[in-house]
Amino acid sequence: MTTIAIPPGMPQYDDVPRYDVEAVRADFPILGREVNGHPMVYLDSANTSQKPRQVLDALREHYERHNGNVSRSVHTVGTEATEAYEAARAKVAAFINAPSPDEVVFTKNSTEAINLVAYAFSNASLGGPAGDPRFRLGPGDEIVISEMEHHSNIVPWQLLCERTGATLRWFPVTDGGRLDESGLAELVNERTRLVSIVHMSNILGTVNATARITERVRQVGALLLLDCSQSVPHLPVDVVDLDVDFIAFTGHKMCAPSGIGVLWGRGELLAAMPPVFGGGSMIETVSMAGSTYASPPARFEAGTPPIAEAVALGAAVDYLTGIGMKAIQWHEKELTAYALDALATVPGLRIFGPTVPVGRGGTISFALDGIHPHDVGQVLDAQGVEVRVGHHCARPVCVRFGVPATTRASFYLYTTTSEVDALVRGLEQVRKVFG
Repeated sequence: MTTIAIPPGMPQYDDVPRYDVEAVRADFPILGREVNGHPMVYLDSANTSQKPRQVLDALREHYERHNGNVSRSVHTVGTEATEAYEAARAKVAAFINAPSPDEVVFTKNSTEAINLVAYAFSNASLGGPAGDPRFRLGPGDEIVISEMEHHSNIVPWQLLCERTGATLRWFPVTDGGRLDESGLAELVNERTRLVSIVHMSNILGTVNATARITERVRQVGALLLLDCSQSVPHLPVDVVDLDVDFIAFTGHKMCAPSGIGVLWGRGELLAAMPPVFGGGSMIETVSMAGSTYASPPARFEAGTPPIAEAVALGAAVDYLTGIGMKAIQWHEKELTAYALDALATVPGLRIFGPTVPVGRGGTISFALDGIHPHDVGQVLDAQGVEVRVGHHCARPVCVRFGVPATTRASFYLYTTTSEVDALVRGLEQVRKVFG
């Protein structure tokens, strides 16, 4: 059984949950391949995760034996598809401790989930007095985000403000890569209608403790959305404990296929939201004079949904639950501590974000003095080490730290210390090439 030695300074717990990393790796067929003549070292899981055989089998099983449309047929295959689709919804609800499966809306990704909320605000604002006041926006109203957001949690709100005349404001980021909450009371005020912030940064690795923000949001009567794209795959997320109104996350970062995402919302808020997309499944009645709309979640799932992808997401939830999210979280915490120490030995390397394994996840962005990240990435790829380079769809963070781009290594439940060692050796080779 492969485990990681607990680095100095980390708490020493006897009851830390463990799992066999090598056994987990054996579940992922792609991890056995070579890249450029080297064993592949996949360090890009914040971009997309690899898929275990159990998920691939579920996807194939659905298409080979149960492929039918959902909520439209009385025949056996259609009924089986509907049951599998709704079973996946129930699994996702349990995974995040949602009070009801009806609070889980399937989307194609996190971006669509966030846009769904933004356009619900927009549609409610166009509805005039008939719209729910919690979702109406206009001049003088404010939306608050942060400087560390992914573009998918910036641009939808910019567009919404353009449509409604509302104002967009944001939390700054500290030099240490943490959310600067020093101006919380002024930033989140009686004009604030929504706060939408990232739970775990996709570029800095920062895990934002949201308790103070949540308390302030409740004081002023605003709504709170968390972008959990990077947190749900890596640590236990409990929507009741977080006391938020919405969360968004995506399947392809948590061992499921691409094309499936989730918007979770409080039931009474979803019931008050106007529809965004029109079409089949989201209606109760349709006539030439007008239409009435289904209750959530169907109201927000117009047309044929990503059925097989949802079923595979359910299989991914089963897989992660079987290992244990606390065990995955602890594995990544130890691995991140190991990596931070190892990267600190590389001359000229600067880490962006927290440099201690506390309040952060297993995503580490860095730069090498005088070497462009794209060059770093190409030399690493030649050695089979797969990382991401660029601004990571978080350009304002790069601007904040005065760099055009970074190199990013990101870990998951299948990452090992030997792969971190391969990264460090690869960086030594980068320095030789460009030294």
